[in-house]
Amino acid sequence: MIDQGSLVTFATLLNTMEMELITTYICKDFDIGIHNNMFGGKLMSLIDDAAGSFASQVCDSPNMVTIKVDELVFKKAVKSGAILKVYGRVVRFGNSSIELYMEIRKHNVYTGIQDLVTHTNMTFVRIDEEGKSLPIAEYIKKRHARRMEKYGKALLLPTEEGFSHE
Repeated sequence: MIDQGSLVTFATLLNTMEMELITTYICKDFDIGIHNNMFGGKLMSLIDDAAGSFASQVCDSPNMVTIKVDELVFKKAVKSGAILKVYGRVVRFGNSSIELYMEIRKHNVYTGIQDLVTHTNMTFVRIDEEGKSLPIAEYIKKRHARRMEKYGKALLLPTEEGFSHE
């Protein structure tokens, strides 16, 4: 018989296997509000920063801006000292946009169990210096599809594929 803890760990493993770890953050005392929980605004900032850097890396562009954040529901409280992991994956590409699915999980160092804190879909648009949208190159979209098929992730180490614009 499988205990409940094993089921949670297995479910977490399956879900996070489909996503990439983007960043890790330790909740600090100055992140805490009057109810001894991490400020919701800090979590929103953390997920936006991580998603923006992920979108920039996937699209090979520093000029990616947030245009949409779907609903954020805070499912678990976060206390000072908690280790947070931010995961993401590409949902789809538009002409000049990329939609990402993002999660923040609270990681228990003793058990390895990660509890979902919040999740959302976010959309970013590639822009020029004047703020006008620019198309995301087709090779970026094809490279992403190829990497997902071959490696199961969008971001690779230099030893896995290199940094060419194949």
